[in-house]
Amino acid sequence: MTSHRPTALIADDEPLLRKSLARLLAQAWPELEIVAQARNGREAVEQFEARQPNICFLDVHMPGLSGVEAARRIGRRAQLVFVTAFDKYAVQAFEQGALDYLVKPVEPERLADTVGRLKERLRAAKPLPEVEALLDQLALHLQKKAGKEALRFLRASVGQTTRMIPVDEIDYLRSDEKYTRIAWRGDGGVAGEALIRTPLKELSAQLDAAQFVQVHRSVVVNLRAISHVTRGSNETADIHLKGRDEVLPVSRSYLHHFRQM
Repeated sequence: MTSHRPTALIADDEPLLRKSLARLLAQAWPELEIVAQARNGREAVEQFEARQPNICFLDVHMPGLSGVEAARRIGRRAQLVFVTAFDKYAVQAFEQGALDYLVKPVEPERLADTVGRLKERLRAAKPLPEVEALLDQLALHLQKKAGKEALRFLRASVGQTTRMIPVDEIDYLRSDEKYTRIAWRGDGGVAGEALIRTPLKELSAQLDAAQFVQVHRSVVVNLRAISHVTRGSNETADIHLKGRDEVLPVSRSYLHHFRQM
């Protein structure tokens, strides 16, 4: 007998966030089957063509091909839901259009609303309306934003040399009086540290908010460097990093980043 269970694809470059969304969906919509997961927009398109899911949950900010660009290639062949770190322009665009969206960290109540709308659209067999113009505007916005705001390298003194550290290699940044301590993973995964004069507050404003989050008043962490998070008492938590012994604190004010994990 052919299964009529609804199917979905989840695309996000962060494994923890893919896992978290899949878990939340299992709770909100037990009948939904996650048939594919993708790490970037290109994989999302490939997995869509191979599995033809009814619904695609697409992270807006992914390396290479963005979620918006992937949506343009998928077109109206599936229901589209975008997942985004708060981007005022993007959220306004989604609210004015017919596309659904979720803001990170995804809240169960908001997800329940989205699930309700998706069920109704699938039940009524409603195709997506024409949203090509909206997707074009969003793609253009992302291109401009990346060109203007992306911080690719940090210049730091390491001993007697000046080193250009790729931002993607940074595990975390910690405020150290008037300086910022940068902990990164260099060639071959070798860990390194350096001090730079730029204050943490100034640096964090230039980092990609979808990749780097503040977890303590003195600590900003790269989500891609996290191994796991353990909850503590008094609404706190500890972050354990891949290949590092350091444990980073998460204060109560920033625990919402990991509420769904």
